[in-house]
Amino acid sequence: MKRSTIFSTPLLNSVLTVLSKAILRLIGWRIAGQLPATPKFVLVAAPHTSNWDFILMLLVLFSVRADLHWMGKDSLFPKPFAGFMRWLGGIAVNRRLASNTVEQMVAHYQAHDDLAVIMTPEGTRSKVTTWKTGFYHIAHGAGVPIVLAYVDGANKTVGLGKLFTPSGDVEQDMAAIKVFYAGYQGIRPELT
Repeated sequence: MKRSTIFSTPLLNSVLTVLSKAILRLIGWRIAGQLPATPKFVLVAAPHTSNWDFILMLLVLFSVRADLHWMGKDSLFPKPFAGFMRWLGGIAVNRRLASNTVEQMVAHYQAHDDLAVIMTPEGTRSKVTTWKTGFYHIAHGAGVPIVLAYVDGANKTVGLGKLFTPSGDVEQDMAAIKVFYAGYQGIRPELT
């Protein structure tokens, strides 16, 4: 089942790609790596320390023509804007259901032949001591890999591409993921 998103609009996609590459070059940021060819994955974006992290990630995603989606509570999808929000890549999640967000997203992955969803494990731009593990449980439950993407403010680099397959051992896997991110700091390093 192919979804209609901003990336299925050829002219807009081309304009956004060229514009995003030019902006990244102008502000001195570069992209390292590339997204995997696998049709389904969860993309973890960290560290998330500033609103600029999100803007940078959008510029990168437009530059590489990545058809990524994001989750939002269903109240962000009111009529008549629901179609527009889905076109932007949004997936509405009903937090009032007996089934939780992880189960809803696993079902969403199972219902689609290709699906990539971006998530920030900190859940906020503020400094946190522990990450939320929802992204991990979604990936493991759906049987899809995790793409580790990073913002490296010190080197003005946004990296893509390290693939991580969850084993089911949350503690061990989360420790390995945190080791990967240990060398990177966001745009506001004091919040990393």
